[in-house]
Amino acid sequence: MRTAADTARRQKLAVLTVLVLAAAAAYLLFEVNFSNARLFHYAMKIRTPKLLVMLITAFAIGGASIVFQSIINNTIVTPCLLGMNSLYTLIHTAVVFFAGSGSLLAVNANLSFAVDLALMGLAATVIYSYLFQKTRHNVLYVLLIGTVLTSLFSSVQTTLTRVMDPNEYDALLATLVASFNSINSEIIFLSLAVLGIVAFALRRELRLLDVLTLGKNQAVNLGVNYDKCVRRLLLGVTLYIAVATAMVGPISFLGLIIANLSRQLLKTYRHGQLILGSALFGMIVLVGGQLLVERVFRYAVPISVFITVGGGFYFLYLLLTNRRT
Repeated sequence: MRTAADTARRQKLAVLTVLVLAAAAAYLLFEVNFSNARLFHYAMKIRTPKLLVMLITAFAIGGASIVFQSIINNTIVTPCLLGMNSLYTLIHTAVVFFAGSGSLLAVNANLSFAVDLALMGLAATVIYSYLFQKTRHNVLYVLLIGTVLTSLFSSVQTTLTRVMDPNEYDALLATLVASFNSINSEIIFLSLAVLGIVAFALRRELRLLDVLTLGKNQAVNLGVNYDKCVRRLLLGVTLYIAVATAMVGPISFLGLIIANLSRQLLKTYRHGQLILGSALFGMIVLVGGQLLVERVFRYAVPISVFITVGGGFYFLYLLLTNRRT
């Protein structure tokens, strides 16, 4: 039987859905010349792939952030602690440093996306499957490994940029900042396929998330293979972040923002609703933010700057409120 709280949460999700649709319509139709069919078609040809990439990115980061926070049992952590953002910047820096900005790996967006996804997927498999078993399924050790690898990747990347040719560095810099200004529409279907396969493979573990958050002892008593579920979910989280990062670049604080907004708005333990709310918040933030970047700031500042600044303040707010409670 549906309670009043369930009805209220459904209404909130419906409002978020309407806001997403409104933001998407505004992004597609704002300042479009409807009287000229060719100009209208040209505008839709440019804006539609951008909108799809923003929606896919928000879904991937939003879902991964909720799952990651539930596994770690901490709402002020983000999947960027797994090291995928730093690995992404290292991969692109190494390609430009060793092969040059004019090489096929740097110029061909499809090949670059495939290399990013393959390397990050391989790293995720090694770290969050093999090492998770070696550490006797200790999630804190996995976080420590991710933090150490983040520092290692960042240090190597910084060293390469220091000795890199300045002209090559200028060409590299544009790829290290998350941006939706130039989208490769050919990778959209590949990204959707990867995300769909991962979600299908983890469908059983996702249904058990509500039980996993009760703790290891309680989950085991209820017949759940806790260690296996956590290992598979961590791998899935990393692959989702890898897809989102390979598509647009690193967006560190987005997951922290939208996951906690979803938890604060919905106030529920049901992860189906939390993941949906987080994804919807992400779509509103990305689509609305990109609309401001393009129509108000005229591409002067990338959206990742606003997300990083806003996420930093929001992170401090979460730290202060959690300390008070």
